[in-house]
Amino acid sequence: MVGRRRLGPDFGRLWAANAVSAYGSGLGFGALPLIAVLALHAGPAEVSALSAVGPAVGALIALPIAPWMEFRRKRPVMIAMDLVRFAAMATIPVAYAVGLLGFAHLLVVSAVVAAAKIAFNAAGGAFLKALVAPDDLLVANARFESTHWSSVAVGPPLGGAAMGLFGPVTTVTADALSYLLSALGITAIRHREEDPRPVGENPSRAGGLLDGWRHILGDPALRALYLNQIMVSGLIMATEPLLAVLLLRRLGFPPWQYGLAFALPCLGGLVGSRLARRTVARFGRPAVFRTAGTLRAVWLIGLAFVRPGVIGLVTVIAIELAIIVNMSLYIPVLATYRLERTPRHLLARTLTAWSIGQQASIALCTALGGVLADATGPRTALTAAGLLALATPLLLPRRDRTTPCPAPEPSA
Repeated sequence: MVGRRRLGPDFGRLWAANAVSAYGSGLGFGALPLIAVLALHAGPAEVSALSAVGPAVGALIALPIAPWMEFRRKRPVMIAMDLVRFAAMATIPVAYAVGLLGFAHLLVVSAVVAAAKIAFNAAGGAFLKALVAPDDLLVANARFESTHWSSVAVGPPLGGAAMGLFGPVTTVTADALSYLLSALGITAIRHREEDPRPVGENPSRAGGLLDGWRHILGDPALRALYLNQIMVSGLIMATEPLLAVLLLRRLGFPPWQYGLAFALPCLGGLVGSRLARRTVARFGRPAVFRTAGTLRAVWLIGLAFVRPGVIGLVTVIAIELAIIVNMSLYIPVLATYRLERTPRHLLARTLTAWSIGQQASIALCTALGGVLADATGPRTALTAAGLLALATPLLLPRRDRTTPCPAPEPSA
């Protein structure tokens, strides 16, 4: 059995901050749409706009932030983004308490939090590359991945119970406090960053906004992995509202079974993330990309054939479990490779471009899936998503272009 690898106290502080934030977000998962429905009596169109427009606007806000933070120390950026999210989320319970909460308020908060999340993740990836040794990047990313899936498994059920007992803004308050605690945890990190300086380029030039995409699309392996990832993530996330309509309205699943069908498979994320390092060591990274990258997508078509009753519930759990185990194995390997292939002076812009592309794909696929479901029914839309997912492995690198050699750093 492989012993637990020690990555140092500063990584421990970063991981603890990540865990606090992840569990806070798990508790607050889906809280803004629920507040819109329960407290503001919003209709389906407003709830859909909150889920799609807010993150889309947030992505636009995040785009010009990337060149700005590229040549700044990343830990202060992470702390600032946590404090921005804390302040934005904290306005909701305050406005609710004084009777001033409105739908526009929720929309603004959704956009601000989405932008801050993209910027935090980009700064966090760059900071992680400087904090741990190159050989430890996969272990670190796997630990973050396991934390994510454990928070998704336990957070939403607890959050739903808390909202039922203590009111609609309870979990938003907990989520806001988790960002504050995360900022305090990151402040305690003692690692001293070098002050990044632009080398051979003007960071304020307009073209700097697109440098992340230029790097991704100019690297054959990264380009293939990027196109595959945005397609797979968009199609998988597009099935969630379709499956909700199918299970809750068409097949009559009670809400507790619906929650169980999504929470229980998330435990598979602990399995996949723990296997990442050993799987790469045994089979190699190209094999993981091809195999896990294929297996996380091919099961999606099965959701179109779910039936009522216990058999249907077990079917959903089994399909989601197969997807999540392979996804949680694949993502840390992808995140590590992306850091290795990207020079330090492009990290923030590359990670921001990757997040924006993925978020845009999710929004587009979700919108198209909803239109198709309205016209033909949720099963047809799920079938279309599943068939498209079957084609996504063709986007994976077809030759071994995923060797671990790092992209060249700029010379001083």
